[in-house]
Amino acid sequence: MPGKLGITGQIMGKITQLFIIILILVTSMWNSYAADTIRVLIQNEIYSEVPAKSERIEKIGSMKGDLLVMGTRYSGNIEVWKGESGLYLINELPMEDYVKDVVVEEVGPNWEMEALKAQAVVSRTYAMYRKGLNADTLYHIVSSVLHQVYKGKNHDVRIAYAVEETRGEILTFDNKPIEAFFHSTCGGRTENPEDVFGKSYPYLRSVKSDCEISPYWIWERKIQLEEIEKALTLSGIKGMSIKSYTSTNRVKQIDITSSAGITTINATNLRKALGWSRLPSTNFTIVGDGDSMIFEGKGYGHGVGLCQWSSQQMAREGKKYKKILSFFYPNTIIQLHEGH
Repeated sequence: MPGKLGITGQIMGKITQLFIIILILVTSMWNSYAADTIRVLIQNEIYSEVPAKSERIEKIGSMKGDLLVMGTRYSGNIEVWKGESGLYLINELPMEDYVKDVVVEEVGPNWEMEALKAQAVVSRTYAMYRKGLNADTLYHIVSSVLHQVYKGKNHDVRIAYAVEETRGEILTFDNKPIEAFFHSTCGGRTENPEDVFGKSYPYLRSVKSDCEISPYWIWERKIQLEEIEKALTLSGIKGMSIKSYTSTNRVKQIDITSSAGITTINATNLRKALGWSRLPSTNFTIVGDGDSMIFEGKGYGHGVGLCQWSSQQMAREGKKYKKILSFFYPNTIIQLHEGH
């Protein structure tokens, strides 16, 4: 018969084994959770800065759960970091929850189900691409149009269904997530990426597509020279003319005549300076009108990749989301991402 010490030793041994098993399970669960989460840098009117790569920052606090931050509700973890330019907020949350919240902001719950599914796959793919690119940095993706719009917890039943139906699906090329660019309205033809980003992609090319149902199919902007001068820090602007076009006939460069002479500027830089919504796209003509310039154009956004309003039109015509995605991203394959 074993003594009391022997029995106690056996019990302690079993407790130790049980503790190790629990530790392994918890570690496995955490690794699985971490692999399927994304870290989002919150960028809004108050927290508008993005930390520079060389900036020294330190963590000053963190919170967990459903949190209300300046009128916006976030779920998951919120970390507060302090840097040279101020405070930074980082929201870490499950990838699928993030995708649901992005799709709500990028399109809308009343869109066709197949268009919602297409957007879900594209937004998830873009998020996974950014996560892979920034795996060793403080955050993976920014919550503004700099990457894709995220405004905290804002789930919708139809969008949640679309995300669940495509759960874990991403677009890949050579077994890697693609840089899934997308935009609102192409104006009849999407743009070649090299004309916008200076780089070509084997899965992105200009295609004709119908987006006449978009409110940005045709637009007009009358912008005073004073506003343009302020945006570009130029004085005495006398006129503007188109210098060159891209391969899809969008404006590439503009000559601006001012008191300093003739200044050539890229059309994309003019959009950025004036504001993306102020000048919706680079597909426009220019006409002088006294102290103003009249821009008449088509489309909204950079024009590369999936056109959201074309996707909506294709869904209305009965096309499934995989067909929509293969049209805008040829040579890609839909796969389940790692960690799912």
